[in-house]
Amino acid sequence: MSQVAESLYARIRQEVSAREDRLWDVSLALHRGPETAYEEHRAARLLAGELERDGFEVERGVADLPTAFVARTGSAGRPGAGPCVALLLEYDALPLLGHACGHNLIASAGLGAALAVRAALGEVEGSLLAVGAPAEERGGGKVVEVAAGLFEGVDAALMFHPGVHDWTWAPLTASAQVRVGFHGRAAHPTGSPTEGIDALGALIQLFNTLGVLSKRLPSGSHVHGIVTDGGRATNIVPEYAEGLFGLRGGTTSALEELVEELRSCAQGVALATRTRAEVTDVGGRYEHFRDNEVLSGLFADHLGRAGIRLSEPEPGVYLGSSDFGNVSALVPGIHPWVAIMSSDGSGHTPEFAEAAAGPRARRVMPAAAEALACTAVDVLLRPDVRERAWAGLRAKVAAGL
Repeated sequence: MSQVAESLYARIRQEVSAREDRLWDVSLALHRGPETAYEEHRAARLLAGELERDGFEVERGVADLPTAFVARTGSAGRPGAGPCVALLLEYDALPLLGHACGHNLIASAGLGAALAVRAALGEVEGSLLAVGAPAEERGGGKVVEVAAGLFEGVDAALMFHPGVHDWTWAPLTASAQVRVGFHGRAAHPTGSPTEGIDALGALIQLFNTLGVLSKRLPSGSHVHGIVTDGGRATNIVPEYAEGLFGLRGGTTSALEELVEELRSCAQGVALATRTRAEVTDVGGRYEHFRDNEVLSGLFADHLGRAGIRLSEPEPGVYLGSSDFGNVSALVPGIHPWVAIMSSDGSGHTPEFAEAAAGPRARRVMPAAAEALACTAVDVLLRPDVRERAWAGLRAKVAAGL
């Protein structure tokens, strides 16, 4: 297998190299025309068109999401038709900041990997999917895709993420958006002060209560909120006030506990202030990311051929959240972090958006595409890799990790 594998890896390098300029053009096109969550119409058309022209069978609008798609080649995951690998393409941008998270690079690397695997393997028992996944930054496109069954029958879900670290995997927390509304009673604050029930005062008290709660939260867990409705005029006691809260937990179970604590705090404040509290989830919850060491180790080895060395994450450092966590709870997955700027930088900044179209990103993108493609080949052609990857995921799920 080793000689066959080395020959395939060499072919993949050739295929990525032959497409490198076009992949970079795709990346720059996405970068120049950023589109936010569920508005990525141009991006989805561009990427799906590239795959279709190369012989993939493309289904658009999957999971009832207009900007999602699945491109298939091979036996396309039919039962008993062999192994299946999914390469994930993200392409949504941030409001006002554009591609300050580098999703243009995720999309072009995933595209390059898919095209290279198809060209290198030709007809093979098994299938390859390129999954267009919108709305990672907000909205959770992959949450919807998981619920729609898009990853059933998949043996590995592969993607990379540009960042400021070279890490084999990304410490990504579970997260949820929760809206809390307080209902009170309007009144004139001077003429009828005893008749009013101050909903804004209740919301402010909730913020104070959560400030106390935050001091005892475990590592990886926190809660931040904003006021989205604080009343209409200073001479009216607010009858309604609303806050939006972002909650994160080091694990999915820790997040669930934190959401319940928020709910209890809101109800306690409502009781104390004679208001009525409504607590509702906004969008789907992101689960924490479960790295598959078998697959991430293979990716790191392949990326090392390009001179990029990955290390383990720094203990206690968390990099945010992703809806890829929901995928990683279902199938073996990888989400390595590859630097496109120095570690004193930060994602979600204008500087990172600039770096996502810069010379270092130009080198990282094809290297990541090659490593993703080689890892996909490992999964498709080596039963031992699939078996060990699945065993690793099952062990983590059983242990609650």
